[in-house]
Amino acid sequence: MASSDKPEIIGRDVKDKADDKEDKGGFIEKVKDLIHDIGEKIEEAIGFGKPTADVTEIHIPSINLEKADIVVDVLIKNPNPVPIPLVDINYLIESDGRKLVSGLIPDAGTIHAHGEETVKIPVTLIYDDIKSTYDDIKPGSIIPYRIKVDLIVDVPVFGRLTLPLEKTGEIPIPYKPDIDLEKIHFERFSWDETVAVLHLKLENKNDFDLGLNALDYEIWLSEVSVGAAELQKSTKIDKNGISCIEIPISFRPKDFGSALWDMIRGKGTGYSMKGHINVDTPFGAMKLPISKEGDTTRLKKNKEDDDDNEEAYFHVFHPLLHLIVVKDNSTAALPVVLRRTLEQMK
Repeated sequence: MASSDKPEIIGRDVKDKADDKEDKGGFIEKVKDLIHDIGEKIEEAIGFGKPTADVTEIHIPSINLEKADIVVDVLIKNPNPVPIPLVDINYLIESDGRKLVSGLIPDAGTIHAHGEETVKIPVTLIYDDIKSTYDDIKPGSIIPYRIKVDLIVDVPVFGRLTLPLEKTGEIPIPYKPDIDLEKIHFERFSWDETVAVLHLKLENKNDFDLGLNALDYEIWLSEVSVGAAELQKSTKIDKNGISCIEIPISFRPKDFGSALWDMIRGKGTGYSMKGHINVDTPFGAMKLPISKEGDTTRLKKNKEDDDDNEEAYFHVFHPLLHLIVVKDNSTAALPVVLRRTLEQMK
């Protein structure tokens, strides 16, 4: 018999060890498969699953020249039979890749079992901080933004999970309108009460339309309040456009004191107009301040029908001066300056 025909002799101990190793390997795999099957059966029976989240809406409940309050609504659905804690909320608002504001909200609540909750994330943008950081962001402009939110939840079976969310949009950097008093039309004269209509010019310096709903104002002549009022007024001021409005006013000239005489004598006196306008915008309602100050208010003759632009004192307001004259039309009792004024007006 050739040596190659000799049977291979394997010791019993070696064969037993190989069989034991094969049996152990097969047993471990079987245990793993069993555990996996049991886990799936338990997950199916109990109903564990990963929660989902979505940004449903972004509100701007308040916006003015100083700041914008933003609320991000996030709908979170929990398919599990047990409540899951919302561990942390990380948020970031950026514009063109530049951070505007960021923050962390810890221990943000709990999502009920087999339920859904809308979590509100409040964020405040301070315009001074933005403008001081980025010089190219100007008042009156509209900037794009991206909101990034990371929701960190703790789910049984799965452990701690992070749910990333994003939403884009636009937000304004509002600028107050410019106001100018073009003229005053007097409707009724009285030393005790005069009724007039102010012709105002409002210039919208924003890159978005303003829908004027109402305004309040107070006018001061020197340090004397001429009048104040609130009224409903509806008009549209186009973006970067101008609109003219008329508002009524009534006042008591006899309360003006020296300010009136300064105007009569052509010296001029300081004046100011301050108030607010309530407007609708594509980003929500706003209450914007309006103001105008000057130091050259004079009375001028009404020369709307004249061709020349010669400035002369004694506005259409001059009938008030005649009310001061005594019954016999004598001006002897009046101050010298006022007597000369009345003589020039005759």
